[in-house]
Amino acid sequence: MTALPPRPPLEKPKRGRDRSTDPSNDRSNDRSRTGLIVAIVALSLPVVLLAASLFAFAGAGVGAFGTGSASGDSAGPVSPLTGENFYVDPLSKAASASAAALAAGDTAGAQTFGRIAAVPTAIWLTPEQHPTGAITAYVAGVEAAAKAVGRTPLFTVYGVPNRDCATGQSAGGLSAAEYPAWVAAIAAGLDSDNTVIVLEPDALALATMCNNVDERVREISADIDVLGPAHATVYIDAGHSKWGRAADMATLLNRAGVNKARGFATNVSNYNPTSAEQTYAAQISSLTGNAHYVVDTSRNGNGTTGQWCNPPGRALGAEPSETNVATNQDANLWVKPPGESDGTCNGGPAAGQWWASGALALAADAGW
Repeated sequence: MTALPPRPPLEKPKRGRDRSTDPSNDRSNDRSRTGLIVAIVALSLPVVLLAASLFAFAGAGVGAFGTGSASGDSAGPVSPLTGENFYVDPLSKAASASAAALAAGDTAGAQTFGRIAAVPTAIWLTPEQHPTGAITAYVAGVEAAAKAVGRTPLFTVYGVPNRDCATGQSAGGLSAAEYPAWVAAIAAGLDSDNTVIVLEPDALALATMCNNVDERVREISADIDVLGPAHATVYIDAGHSKWGRAADMATLLNRAGVNKARGFATNVSNYNPTSAEQTYAAQISSLTGNAHYVVDTSRNGNGTTGQWCNPPGRALGAEPSETNVATNQDANLWVKPPGESDGTCNGGPAAGQWWASGALALAADAGW
């Protein structure tokens, strides 16, 4: 993700953050044997070849979706994610951590970080990491690399004005005057038939608390108008099941123009069980013209504790996969990169920074 990626008064979500609030958890503990094999192979390679090993892993089909339709609406279109393989970023923080651990002689850490790095995960775009003058080239570079290996890029756009206005762990973003040009610069770099974008985590969910609902819905609507024509499949962030009422979020999504996007995303950077998110999302879908949705399962393996910021005892969740069931869920995705901190809490560094001990704990609690 990028340098930051982050309700009510009880818990404020964030980007490099997560959001959570529910102790029950369902979890698909289906771990890929291929991932382990590749991670082990990576240990035998020189550090300089680690990135190449991750490309090979992606090419082997990890994160490959099936060929069935995820569309639960019998009259709706086949999921745009059907049959897609998501791109694995060889320069992710997890990949860099794996290389560093290997160079330091920490083979166990290198294996774990390498396995995390090999799971297709969203690349976070923030103005702090990728300013307007540089982001077109960066996005175009990712697009070209993904196209070269026949993979689909997955981005999270996170730069809305007054970002994370509630907690400040991932505060920042652009001014209202600067923001449209930044989004347009992202669109200018898109060069794929089906790039997938998760749009502005927390933007709508925090809008009421931050007293900027009108601005938020206008900004999100304008984003869709720019990104959609650039061949992006857009999912607007819709908070999560323990944050607010589904009906309230549906109202915000409708105002923001969810009908112009593919749908919405839930549980981004949070820990809620997939089953709870599916119930929440199904309610929203029924109120938004059967909009489709994706769920972030990157860290929901053990459910939630009621904390959003680096809660202990959590675990990696089900790896990305198409949802071959009769619902409007298109997929489970890893949106929040595991190992990147939610903020300076529970021993973690600043939001979005790599946290080795946190990554190891997530993997261990997942049985890796």
